[in-house]
Amino acid sequence: MTAPSTRRPRQAPALHVDAEDVPRLGVGHWYSLGLVLLMLAVIVVGTAVGLVVRDGSAARTALLRHVDPAVLESGRLSTSVSAEVGAIRSYSLTGDKTAPATYRQAESETTASLASITRLLRDTPHAGPARAAIAEVGSRAAAWRHDYADPLTNGTGKPSAAFGEQRFAAVRDAVATARTRLAELQHRSADRLDRKVDLLYEMLVGGAVVLVVGALGLTLLIRRTVLRPVAALTGQVRRVSQGDLTHPLRVAGPAELAELAAHVDAMRNHILEEWREASEARAKLDEQTRELRRSNAELEQFAYVASHDLQEPLRKVASFCQMLERRYADVLDDRGRQYIDFAVDGAKRMQSLINDLLNFSRVGRVNRDMTVVNCETVLAAALDNLGLARSESDAGITWDPLPKVMGDATLLTQLLQNLIGNAIKFRSEEPPRVKISAERDGDFWEFACSDNGIGIDAAYAERIFLIFQRLHPKDEYAGTGIGLALCKKIVEYHGGRIWLDTAPEQKGTTIRWTLPAIEETDDSDDSLDSTETAE
Repeated sequence: MTAPSTRRPRQAPALHVDAEDVPRLGVGHWYSLGLVLLMLAVIVVGTAVGLVVRDGSAARTALLRHVDPAVLESGRLSTSVSAEVGAIRSYSLTGDKTAPATYRQAESETTASLASITRLLRDTPHAGPARAAIAEVGSRAAAWRHDYADPLTNGTGKPSAAFGEQRFAAVRDAVATARTRLAELQHRSADRLDRKVDLLYEMLVGGAVVLVVGALGLTLLIRRTVLRPVAALTGQVRRVSQGDLTHPLRVAGPAELAELAAHVDAMRNHILEEWREASEARAKLDEQTRELRRSNAELEQFAYVASHDLQEPLRKVASFCQMLERRYADVLDDRGRQYIDFAVDGAKRMQSLINDLLNFSRVGRVNRDMTVVNCETVLAAALDNLGLARSESDAGITWDPLPKVMGDATLLTQLLQNLIGNAIKFRSEEPPRVKISAERDGDFWEFACSDNGIGIDAAYAERIFLIFQRLHPKDEYAGTGIGLALCKKIVEYHGGRIWLDTAPEQKGTTIRWTLPAIEETDDSDDSLDSTETAE
């Protein structure tokens, strides 16, 4: 099989867009213009509303704090003026000694009312006629006092009653005129306040209309400049995504969308070209795959020959060497017998190596049906195969409840047999103690095989799973160095991974591996006891 190509993908060709096809204004410009106009409208309406609110507040203040109190005070003014006239009349007719005091008291109240009304109307808009009328009341009241009331009460003169009534009539007319002017001012101020309130309502309604119109304008702008072009572009892109790679993309819209359509169209052209190249590469790959299958078939045939035809000469070599040792035992010296032992041992190890290589090469090559496998059942088969080794080593095997997985029972039995066999082989001075456990971890079951043996240095955590890698001499521990490599191939064939637990507190050796989990629906299969100790 040839190595994958390292050629860099071809760059997509740049698509030229004519300037006349691209609108002068982009989406951002249209939105900026719309927002500026809307903000100006909001500012104008807000300013107008603020001015109306200010004028309305001023009109309300003038009415409630100036005009209305002035009207109320004019009533007191009329009462005090009447009290003055009453006291003078009583004094002129009856000579009541308390009348002058009453007159002075009423005079002071009149003066206070005039001063209060004048102060209230000082800064009130449109209050000029009312202020003039109040000033006229004060002037005529002062003339009446000077010409009639004061001379009468002071004893400096005795003007006629007709003269006094004439002067007082002028005062009464001035008071009536002042109250009329104040009433007119009150009505005018109330009308002004009502107009300001009505204008405020109109401005608020107008502002709401402006906002609604602005919102509708922005909506139409978005629909015209974004939604419609995007919908058109989406439809065209959908056609391309559904397989019509020859369909060109053309969208009439703002500059941004026109540029986006151009880039997407360039990407479509690039994908179309890459697809054509990929089709050619796929055709070549199919041809190489067929060649690889033929080569694999030849390898399978070679493995068959190696396992059958090559083992027969090895058996003959071993058999005839043993017969030679028995036939000529009396004439062979120790060195000759040693040579024969070397030849027999080499032939047996070659047979074992060929069998292990055959098993290693067949993992994943021989078609096997994946079925639901009870791990406790395959553990029982592995323990049965290791019965002699367990008995000789006084090994104790314990396990937790093991789950069911989807896999090949023969390969999983071989996996557990190799791991438990290694734990028994690489034992310490104490009898071997091995524990098999399983724990659910998401979509996988994580298994562990722990022992109390001699352990493995963490520096060799990756090396131990390579084929033919041995950490000990063959005369110290037998084996071909394929066991853990075979375990790794079996686990990876089932979609899991295997590794050495290198935790510092770990005693002995712990090999962990994962297998995909399945949902168990039937728990009626026979299971082993959770603990077994070899006799």
